Amino acid sequence: MKTAIVSQKGWVVIPREIRDRYGMQPGTKVAIVEYGGVVSLVPLPEDPLAAMRGFLKGDRSLTQELLAERRRERAHEQEKIERRGGASR
Repeated sequence: MKTAIVSQKGWVVIPREIRDRYGMQPGTKVAIVEYGGVVSLVPLPEDPLAAMRGFLKGDRSLTQELLAERRRERAHEQEKIERRGGASR
């Protein structure tokens, strides 16, 4: 674990090894995130849209999964109606 000391001005020096690992250069913007008593520095990409390109890419289609789930729900509801003695239409 790497450690750093907070200066009187609130500055913290990020160790070189970590800066190198995450490609942090002078001028790199970071988000300061708090959660569960933890403070994290998250490097922000220069172009957030380019960084997210292909993020949801994969073998599955979320639209197709949603449609399949809706079909299953509809079939389940139809089975419940039929068990109760049919639908009144």
